Amino acid sequence: MLPSLKVLQYNGLPILEQLRLEEALLRTDSYNYCIINQSSPPAIVMGISGKAERMVHMDLLCAKNIPLIKRFSGGGTVFTDENTVFITFIMQADTLPLSPYPEHVMKWSGDFYTRALSLPEFRLHENDYIIGSKKCGGNAQYFCKGRWLHHSSFLWDYDPMNMLLLQHPPKMPNYRHNRPHHEFLSSLKKYFPQKIDFIQSVLSELQKVFNLDLDSGKEDFSNILQREHRKATVLLNEMELV
Repeated sequence: MLPSLKVLQYNGLPILEQLRLEEALLRTDSYNYCIINQSSPPAIVMGISGKAERMVHMDLLCAKNIPLIKRFSGGGTVFTDENTVFITFIMQADTLPLSPYPEHVMKWSGDFYTRALSLPEFRLHENDYIIGSKKCGGNAQYFCKGRWLHHSSFLWDYDPMNMLLLQHPPKMPNYRHNRPHHEFLSSLKKYFPQKIDFIQSVLSELQKVFNLDLDSGKEDFSNILQREHRKATVLLNEMELV
């Protein structure tokens, strides 16, 4: 019997709200979830240990009035907007036949998306999803007792001008070879003309692995958000940046 998975599909959910929902579902719930969100408003999202002054050109950010968010998980800094597709798995640790450790979950995700997208040059490399030698998606993970989370941001398309908001990170994957963003990134639009084409490819593969509840996106999660739990996702624009 296939394990059960609730699929939550959103269109235009701000990434700050998505991250807060993910954190609540991870810490206070016991179901398995896949969250798929497209057409979110622009934002910059940093990992929990990210330093704004080292990751972002703050003068440009302030001029554009774009939210700067620190998420509860690790990983790097990304610019996201309506051309980003977010996909997050929140799972009980014993759901899948794999050990709940970062390298095992990462490999599972790479194998899953390789099957789902069926692109000859697509693969997981140094914790990024790449096509050829260019990045088309990034990942971050979080593990707690009996539960894990793996979230990804896919570049269906991107505006190179928006990438100027980001500094060269202090740590870069080896395959980047210090390339600027416009030479390092690749969009999925040339392979999937519409975002829904990309999403449908993922849903089709999900149906082979899980017993899907596709109506769960209609649920009201306000009660879960109000449960007592650690809340590490913050909007930095409302705080003093230190």
